[in-house]
Amino acid sequence: MARKAKRSSKSAKRAPARKAKPKKAAARKPAVKKAAKRTARKPAPPYGYRSVTPHIVLRGAAQALDFYKAALGAIERMRMATPDGARLMHAEMQIGDSVIMMSDEFPEMNTGARAPNVLGATTGSIHLYSEDIEVLFSRAVAAGMTVLMPLQDMFWGDRYGRLRDPFGHQWSIAKQVRNMTPEEIAEAAREAFAAKG
Repeated sequence: MARKAKRSSKSAKRAPARKAKPKKAAARKPAVKKAAKRTARKPAPPYGYRSVTPHIVLRGAAQALDFYKAALGAIERMRMATPDGARLMHAEMQIGDSVIMMSDEFPEMNTGARAPNVLGATTGSIHLYSEDIEVLFSRAVAAGMTVLMPLQDMFWGDRYGRLRDPFGHQWSIAKQVRNMTPEEIAEAAREAFAAKG
């Protein structure tokens, strides 16, 4: 038996080694998927900014910045004047957790942006939420804003009012007083418009 065992171990040594099957190359993910992942990443604004930041154009941006500090409690973050000091190329203020950028008009540079008090109109307004809405609204009016719509409870659940500042920009100031579903808002809107018609 010992001989047989030896023979079998020798024959095992002589047996040709099995060739290992070549490993399949790992399937490469198409470059398109990698590119899609890169573009789908969450936006990363610089610290202290939100994803969207309004940038308003004014005539008299330095005076406007001081006005917003008095009227709305804005905090000045920075201002950068032209070399002659006559206009602001860029300035930033913060109200609550949001930043608003601003600059003077530069019509000679063909920027296409004009101040609303020069145009005599504006295409939108800045919407501002506040917990102390009554106090903020009164403060803004006392500082020189014009009331376009007094504060009132609206059908969509906000207490809401509209103002225009001396530089032509419109501001809507609001506080949510009722948390409503889209269906509740639609029904309240039908009632509100029926009452006016």
